[in-house]
Amino acid sequence: MRVGTPRNHHTTPTRRTRVHVVSDVHGNTEALARAGDGADALICLGDLVLFLDYADHSRGIFPDLFGVANAHRIVELRTARRFEEARAFGRELWAGRDRNAAILSAVRKQYAEMFAAMPTPTYATYGNVDVPTLWPEYAHSGTTVLDGERAEIGGRVFGFVGGGLRTPMNTPYEISDEEYAAKVEALGPVDVLCSHIPPEVPELTYDTVARRFERGSSALLEAIRRTRPRYALFGHVHQPLVRRMRIGVTECVNVGHFASSGRPWALEW
Repeated sequence: MRVGTPRNHHTTPTRRTRVHVVSDVHGNTEALARAGDGADALICLGDLVLFLDYADHSRGIFPDLFGVANAHRIVELRTARRFEEARAFGRELWAGRDRNAAILSAVRKQYAEMFAAMPTPTYATYGNVDVPTLWPEYAHSGTTVLDGERAEIGGRVFGFVGGGLRTPMNTPYEISDEEYAAKVEALGPVDVLCSHIPPEVPELTYDTVARRFERGSSALLEAIRRTRPRYALFGHVHQPLVRRMRIGVTECVNVGHFASSGRPWALEW
């Protein structure tokens, strides 16, 4: 799909194309509804679902089900990387409940609100906390969902890779390194490489508040070095040590924790 006015060398100057990019929406429906204002298209790099807000433990599916005190406890355990204790604590809380039914019901409610707020056109891919099987139910005709696929926007080719790699957190859409690399390889050369997680570069994967390295992708890093896209855009790391850096000719940009900032990152050409 082409966004913008076709080029006419003889009579009409080329109209510039502006794209807004967001990631890690985590339930911020109000800001999402405004994210496309003034842009020809919106790109969303996933993590629509808000399961638990690490900055405000009263927000999300988890505290809605189990209360703020229990949310605070599980954040404390995970932040200390005491993952086995966190899982055991979670099992105690879920005992006697239908976990899948409760989570899917809450996710459906969030998806209904957020997909309805997306402007036309929106190009979206999954984050690691998203549930891809539900997206076809809520993505309206103006939203194009891509994963391991390309789209043309304003004469530039954008490639999209959704999801995350496997971690002890065991979030809903984590896949193997091999499966992820196959999606990156399927894109071929693109002008703009869009993914939820960053390339595997320490400065881009370290979260200064969580005080840990998140998982980045070596396949993305190799693709950047090999195919030399103009931009590599991503999210996932909410408070990165470095938000922007150059790898060769490629400008790598963490487009930000949209749930917190409410501001899209703009790309114009």
